[in-house]
Formats: sequence, C-alpha cells, structure tokens
Amino acid sequence: MAKCAVCGKTQSNGNKLSITRSHISKRSPRTWKPNLRSVKAIMENGETKKIHVCAKCLKDGKVKRA
Repeated sequence: MAKCAVCGKTQSNGNKLSITRSHISKRSPRTWKPNLRSVKAIMENGETKKIHVCAKCLKDGKVKRA
C-alpha cells in the first residue's frame, strides 16, 4: 500500500456522493490516495536513500533532498 515515509499518510476511504435536484441520491465507495513522489533523500546517518514522500512533506521542507 502507498504510504509516506515521513508523516505516514495512507489512503483514506469514503463515499462519492451523486447530487441530483438538491438531494443526495446515490452513494458509491471511493478512495483518496496521497500525492506521493519518489525522492532521493539524505537520511539521518548521512546515506542517500530513495523513499516515497507526499507532496506536502516536500513542500514543508521535512525532507532534505540529495
């Protein structure tokens, strides 16, 4: 399963709602997946490793890129 290596964000489940004439008539299941990127990052011990990181962690600067 897809998972962010920094924050641990995984997919979440819910319902897709079909709205017709101001009433919610149909519900069908769907999943929301995290926006993961494959990045070469510098780890705490100084080695470079390829990890999967969500776009929010990259934007916030939680990952130091190699």
